[in-house]
Amino acid sequence: MPTMITRGAIAGVALVAGVAMADQSRAETALRVVGNFSGNTLHVEGVERPFFDELNSRNDLSVVYNTMDAIGVEAADALRLIRSGAFDVMSVQIGMASRDEPFFEGIDLAGVAADLDTQRAAVNAVRESFDERLQERFNAKLMTLWPFGPQMMFCNGDIESVDDLAGKKVRVFTPSMSRLVEGLGAIPVTLQFSEVYLALQRGVADCGVTAPSAGNNGKWPEVTDRFVPLPLSYSVQGHFMNLDTWNSFDETQQQELSEAFARLETQMWELAYRVNDDAIACNTGQESCADHQVYDMALVEIDPDSRAHIEQLTEDVVLPKWAEDCGRQYPDCAAVWNQTVGAATDLTIQ
Repeated sequence: MPTMITRGAIAGVALVAGVAMADQSRAETALRVVGNFSGNTLHVEGVERPFFDELNSRNDLSVVYNTMDAIGVEAADALRLIRSGAFDVMSVQIGMASRDEPFFEGIDLAGVAADLDTQRAAVNAVRESFDERLQERFNAKLMTLWPFGPQMMFCNGDIESVDDLAGKKVRVFTPSMSRLVEGLGAIPVTLQFSEVYLALQRGVADCGVTAPSAGNNGKWPEVTDRFVPLPLSYSVQGHFMNLDTWNSFDETQQQELSEAFARLETQMWELAYRVNDDAIACNTGQESCADHQVYDMALVEIDPDSRAHIEQLTEDVVLPKWAEDCGRQYPDCAAVWNQTVGAATDLTIQ
């Protein structure tokens, strides 16, 4: 009998030790996360940081979260950093990082989508192809895709219509936006979000393009006086996970993480739909302002002809040049875009 008890006790201890070791092994799975720019307060403090804090509370993850600007990461380097394994998860401004893969910019080409619903349809249409290309070229897994919202202009100077943008220095952050701005007769200046306030204050840029809410949170109306509510694009972002990190999780963990990131994506889309109308009202000192800082920018009236002008420039200037650049790296680029984003937006690259 003592021998049997001893053996049973040993077996029990071994089982407990095995579970403890498994738990310990899971607890040591660390995620080094780079989030968005800290100036995007609603997204970072309202959604992103709490999300990763929640992941950190899991018993199989240890999450270290920092914003991009807090650790000095350049947005344009994101694809290289996630591929190298320097970080496990990164919030990626896709247009800025697309210098390393023009195909990715196709998800949010300037002038293509007239509204958020159209942009969402385009994102969903190209999601699978995007993920395949991301895994193949950058050893990364697509976790989320979402927009900041309509990218509009905060300007200084005597601007009453888009025609008055001619000769103005306009902050942009994607190649296609640069081409669209050039088509309007303006001079594109590529800057990270964190650099724009000072650039506008010092006259390095006359206008800056961002979402109404992001500009409000970044205090751009302190250094600009004209708000131009013409959407140029939607600043589609993504959260990407290093593929080696993703593959280190078992099937159950992957399913749970996919569901969690899907909830994060939904929250970000809801922000895009909810906050920007209020931000426009607050930027321009309207009585309906509720949830943003109140400023007194002049609201520039945009007529239907201005939108039609943007669409024509997109077809004439943006799409052909993007297809040419993308096709050098990815011969099927235009065909895949036509079948996905093009089908969702009723546009075709010839």
